[in-house]
Amino acid sequence: MQGSVYHSQSIQAWEQRWFMQHNSSLGLMQQAAWAIAQQLIQLFGQSKVQKVALWCGQGNNAGDGYYLAAYLKQQGYCVTVFATEPGQSADLKQAVEYAQSHQVDIQSIDYLWSEKAVQQQLPVFDCHIDALFGIGLNRSLDLRWQEMIQLFNMQAGLKVSIDIPSGLQANTGQALPVAIQADHTFTILGYKAGLFTGQGKQYAGTLHLVSLIPADDALQPLAYLSPEKIVLPKRQAFGHKGSYGHVLVVGGHADMGGAVIMSAEAAFHAGAGKVSVICHAWHHQAILARSPNIMLRDINVLEQNDIEKLLQQVDAVCFGMGLGRDQWAEQVYLQWAELLSQNTHLEVVLDADALWFLAKYPQPFNHHLYATPHPGEAATLLGCTVQEIEQDRIAAIQQLQQKYAGQWVLKGAGSLILEQELFICTQGNAGMATGGMGDVLAGMIASLKAQFHQHVQLHEIVSLHAQAGDLLAQNGLRGLQAHEMGKMIYQVVNR
Repeated sequence: MQGSVYHSQSIQAWEQRWFMQHNSSLGLMQQAAWAIAQQLIQLFGQSKVQKVALWCGQGNNAGDGYYLAAYLKQQGYCVTVFATEPGQSADLKQAVEYAQSHQVDIQSIDYLWSEKAVQQQLPVFDCHIDALFGIGLNRSLDLRWQEMIQLFNMQAGLKVSIDIPSGLQANTGQALPVAIQADHTFTILGYKAGLFTGQGKQYAGTLHLVSLIPADDALQPLAYLSPEKIVLPKRQAFGHKGSYGHVLVVGGHADMGGAVIMSAEAAFHAGAGKVSVICHAWHHQAILARSPNIMLRDINVLEQNDIEKLLQQVDAVCFGMGLGRDQWAEQVYLQWAELLSQNTHLEVVLDADALWFLAKYPQPFNHHLYATPHPGEAATLLGCTVQEIEQDRIAAIQQLQQKYAGQWVLKGAGSLILEQELFICTQGNAGMATGGMGDVLAGMIASLKAQFHQHVQLHEIVSLHAQAGDLLAQNGLRGLQAHEMGKMIYQVVNR
């Protein structure tokens, strides 16, 4: 349950099944508010909060807000509710009455749209709590509500959202088109996918799960959170370099040599016993100067039988880094892609320009293909726009697997990993948005798959890459460079 992520409709259906068993919807609302209140009281003690404003809309989310206001009032906090006209829900009406009976100050939210509020002359509060919209919001907010959310975000003090930041689509993590920028989000019953991927991480702040009712057999997760603790199999005392996988890195157009170097070095730092690079001979001197342990072959002199022999000698192939997109690159891609699809014993990682050619010459690969597009590459592979990919990243990665088979990583904030199940990586940081990080990831996947095959999962490798990035970013996010990841990879694979 703790690592499970759900679609909003599954959460809503779960609630309805609970109510059909003669459990009270009002009682659940009260439970949610009470549980949040207890956690907030601890948080407020750390932050010296005394004056609290709740911004309440018209749905059940607002009902949670009204009860929360009353419970905080009972604990001695100065509480004001800014409220819309309540909806027709009987539970919501009771929530409003309960807040009124406890002398909670309730003011019309119209005040916030007044000229005085627009000039940011609101009373000063230590904390603002968002109970405007719940998980059912699927439409773009009109200008009036956009202004309201922007006004909320402009206020000083701690900012808290109930269930999901208002304005954030619960399943895709997209702002509609603006959303509450919360410091803390108390999400009710279960995690929603939009809190972890897309723009969700930017808006949700620190997440707190408010778990209230037992899961039933009908509740099915949409995805799982990739675990943070990953333990790789121990090395055998009697092993040798041939015991730990041979990785072949193929790419390196005459004009682009850096990508294959970063992939190959990442493969070594992740523990591969041997690494060979097949690239344009112009880069060989630079590669040997940096990493004399890398074996080299000139991509331009290999005949088909040479490639076939090579593929029989290696465990994993990392293909596409710095390959280019010209006629030369196209010929190389077509030659290698056909042979890679025939050698089913190989672990094959496709990245960068190989993905561009895969879109041009689509073919399904076996289960041992690992493809790692960023949103732009995913858009090319699916023949759509980047905006369409980002509007629903989960749908996009599912479409990629349906079209091409294999296993997939859709990179970005909250990277998605689709194996037999869908996983979301919750680690990593914005500093990793820099050239070469994808090449490093591709090298790590090839290395760890070459060593452990089915004994390490793709989502675990993505998490290790993210953890290495977090180590690299300990002193700041700006200026991270992918070629500095090696020592961090060494650390995370040896924990």
